[in-house]
Amino acid sequence: MAAAAHSFKAVLLRPAAALPRPARSMQPVLVAFAPLSTTSAAAAAASGVKSRRDIVKPTKKTFNKKRLGVENVRKPAPGERRAFRKRITLSSNSALAVEGLQLLEAGVLADAASAATVVRLPDPVVDQLRTLGAFRPGQSWGLFRTPHVLVRKETVNMVARMERAVAAKEVARIVLTGSRASGKSTALVQAMSHALKNEWVVINIPEAQDLVNAHTDYSPVPNSEPMQFTQPTYTLNLLQNILKANKATLEKLKVEQKSSLTGGLLEGASLADLVTNIREPDAAWPGFCALWSELTLPGRPPVLMALDGLTFANKDSQYRDPAFNKVHAHNLTLLGHFFRALAGAAPMPNGGAVIAADSASNTPARHPSEALVLAQLEAGQAGRAVPAPDPYLRGYDNKVYDALRNCHVVRLEGVSKPEARALMEYWGASGLVRSALTAELVAQNWALGGHGNIGEMERVVLQNLKM
Repeated sequence: MAAAAHSFKAVLLRPAAALPRPARSMQPVLVAFAPLSTTSAAAAAASGVKSRRDIVKPTKKTFNKKRLGVENVRKPAPGERRAFRKRITLSSNSALAVEGLQLLEAGVLADAASAATVVRLPDPVVDQLRTLGAFRPGQSWGLFRTPHVLVRKETVNMVARMERAVAAKEVARIVLTGSRASGKSTALVQAMSHALKNEWVVINIPEAQDLVNAHTDYSPVPNSEPMQFTQPTYTLNLLQNILKANKATLEKLKVEQKSSLTGGLLEGASLADLVTNIREPDAAWPGFCALWSELTLPGRPPVLMALDGLTFANKDSQYRDPAFNKVHAHNLTLLGHFFRALAGAAPMPNGGAVIAADSASNTPARHPSEALVLAQLEAGQAGRAVPAPDPYLRGYDNKVYDALRNCHVVRLEGVSKPEARALMEYWGASGLVRSALTAELVAQNWALGGHGNIGEMERVVLQNLKM
């Protein structure tokens, strides 16, 4: 027993190096749970890395990898889609130049002998019309070498009415209506071209929808009842377009009235200087009122005011008043001024014209008051029985009725066969119609185009060229 205790003590006191090593298969397997890292413990402690999750991993670069069948496409810039959708092309170098085409002069559109002919718009007038926003994106100007217009019987009557009104120092109040693609916007272009060639001052609102869809800023007019609202930025842009398009005429007219806007002008400044001096949106509406006041002085040239998209201007806008009620479009100062001129409430002692076009391609639901007053005016002009309002229909608006009841309605539908032939002859001379232009072909396209609807005739004859 003593010998066994002695041997056990000896084993305990023996150094570890001297202990007999067990067999290799009997050694215990020790598993370490330390994080795997390529850095030393001191470097890891100095960098603040405590675990594997704290290690910053390199970012995978996948954008340089080439993918089969996939091409990189550049995203359109802000506003690029809208600019592409609203682009307007007025000429094509692929079209042939038509020789011997009559040029639009001062009295061409009012001459009855010009009916059923095609006239070319002069280059300075084209630049002025582009500035005023007279051209529309859906029109076919870009298929021909130069912009042109077809002189219709309705065009001659409209321009002759404008000339008679100016001769009598009166105002021609005209509403253009008709079916879709019948040439109402083109008739506005012809009216503005005639006014520009005769040195009138032209003010154009290209699209009434832009004034009522709440896409531009607005501000209430103090102490106005009912509350009126200005649109400063839109009005400032409108003034700049008026200046660019009518600069030659405005430079000949001197400022005669003193106001807060004329304080920085030199003696003998022109109306062009007055408009140039308006640089801030807050001064845009007072500047427009000052310009209108100057244009209505005795001895000034006639004024043409034009608007496209009449139905939008007769409904409630998307703007809200302080009580969160919808603002009527006539309570917006620009549209309200236009309708006062259309109704005869705004004075125009030097004569002129106020023309509104009713769009059928882009229009909201038909306004009952607008439809009623136009039907009554047309019936009165034709000598038919005047229709009465529906006693069971709600939605009549006295503002709209009073603004339109003194107008003359010009309905544009299909062109006549001589006018269709003149138009197709111009298409053939431009190289767009390859077939022999016979009476049978003209009658066929006239019938397929909805009995002379210009837009439908273009669809039949020129649709393959627009693709």
